Amino acid sequence: MSDASETAREPGRAGRRRSMISVLLLAVAALCLWGASRMTWVEVTSSDGLGEERTSALVGGTWAAALTPLALTLVAAIAASFAVKGWALRVLGVLVAVVAVAAAVPAVGLIVSGASDDEAGRLAELPGRAEVQSVSVHVGPAVLALVGALAALAAAVELVRRPRVRAGLSSKYDSPGARRDAAKKTGADSAEGPVTQRMLWDALDAGEDPTVEDKKAEPVDQVDGPDKDPGTRT
Repeated sequence: MSDASETAREPGRAGRRRSMISVLLLAVAALCLWGASRMTWVEVTSSDGLGEERTSALVGGTWAAALTPLALTLVAAIAASFAVKGWALRVLGVLVAVVAVAAAVPAVGLIVSGASDDEAGRLAELPGRAEVQSVSVHVGPAVLALVGALAALAAAVELVRRPRVRAGLSSKYDSPGARRDAAKKTGADSAEGPVTQRMLWDALDAGEDPTVEDKKAEPVDQVDGPDKDPGTRT
């Protein structure tokens, strides 16, 4: 019995373990994206020919404007991972994977290709007379965003691979009629699981005595007495 119960609990334990891993990965990913959105990705040095050169810092929220909304989406995914099951959980995993790809694109682009003068000047909103003199790239924030994207992708895999669990509300939310019907099967199911106090009361409401085991009809022995053998009568 103990081996069977341990086997029955194993999918639940695996599901809880994957749930905690996915939540941790989503939290790390959201924190990395949010932090990267507050850091300086590109610095633009410009001059308008009338005064000193001007340096403009472009943070991640400006250079890659989607970082903050994506971080908030991952936070919402944490709450959603506790509320959905089955195929909906797999859909959530796919959506998280899409978020991971969207966060990785600007980070990879900046690391591989750098920043163009035209794009940097446009995002810095330079005056009309100003010209870009130089553009410097900070790779660290882009790497942090890439780490967050990889964590989100790992979380998506965990969400998709989470074992199926029995869906539905607890039996305490069942209607009285449904509980009474289930209580009539208590005797047959008692060998498969423990009998709770609620099940005993439901069985009594259904007209069943849960304390009495089903027994086959047995012949009743005749009571010993003076009339035990009818042939001895005179």
